[in-house]
Amino acid sequence: MTPTLDTRPRIIALMGPTASGKSAYALDLADRLDGEIVSVDSVLVYRGLDIGAAKPARDEQARVPHHLMDVRDPWQPYSAAEFAVDAAVAIDGILARGKLPILAGGTGLYFRALLEGLAAMPEADAAQRAAIAAEAEASGWPGMHAALARVDAAAARRIHATDAQRIQRALEVYRLSGRAISEWQRDAKMKTSCWKVLKLVLAPPDRAVLHARIEQRFDAMLVEGFLDEVHALRGLPELATHAAPLELPAIRAVGYRQAWQWLDGDGDATLFRERAIAATRQLAKRQFTWLRGELAARWFDPVTQRMPLDAAVAGFIGQPSA
Repeated sequence: MTPTLDTRPRIIALMGPTASGKSAYALDLADRLDGEIVSVDSVLVYRGLDIGAAKPARDEQARVPHHLMDVRDPWQPYSAAEFAVDAAVAIDGILARGKLPILAGGTGLYFRALLEGLAAMPEADAAQRAAIAAEAEASGWPGMHAALARVDAAAARRIHATDAQRIQRALEVYRLSGRAISEWQRDAKMKTSCWKVLKLVLAPPDRAVLHARIEQRFDAMLVEGFLDEVHALRGLPELATHAAPLELPAIRAVGYRQAWQWLDGDGDATLFRERAIAATRQLAKRQFTWLRGELAARWFDPVTQRMPLDAAVAGFIGQPSA
């Protein structure tokens, strides 16, 4: 029996931990293959978060069209469900222009929302979130993680004990519905993709190499004026008058939270740097946990395995490799 030819439009998904080289490789691919980039990053969506978020420079954005960056102010909410809708619109527009869509980022929830769909679980509830935040103030987020483990052991195994945002959401869903978030996620119907997707994980095999890149990149951010950027954010009226700016997803982002705390007088410059680098390494660790679950993805180090990486892309899009 002759196999059915897959005629779905092709898109490339570049996944990986922070500081792994995704953005640089996405730019290179877009240059070579006439592509446009769709950012899959929950920090790049915010205006004003540039240096600390490693947002592509203005000349890079001018060289290659980028989508889903600077779509919200840092005090505005933006959900994974909204991202999925916006990203699908961006992808369809890129395909309509005859270009290659290149997804690039490290936010696993955004990738899942776009490529697999999300469970129809309860919407966010401000009162419930406030109650959980108050409990966390008293017992700490590790204590809230222990509370989550008692009602949803599967979710607690996936969520780090200091990941406040995900702990809060998991507890919120359980308290609103009486049902574990892991059950909602398990029952979610997988979205039948209208695109053929090549999933590539870009990451060095040696974790120490990534840790060194994280440290080097953070020091470069400081030289570029990261603290001036955070000063400017603190001066925005909507943030300066916000009751709890550190509870906003934008300001909770690694680096920004630690800089904000230091500018509030918590610790010295050395401690700030250590905290920010440690938080970034923890983020990378969580990203690796998610990436290991992407069974259909192929792993490459974009530095030492560039030729086989390029060959995988060429084979997917039907072009001879260089």
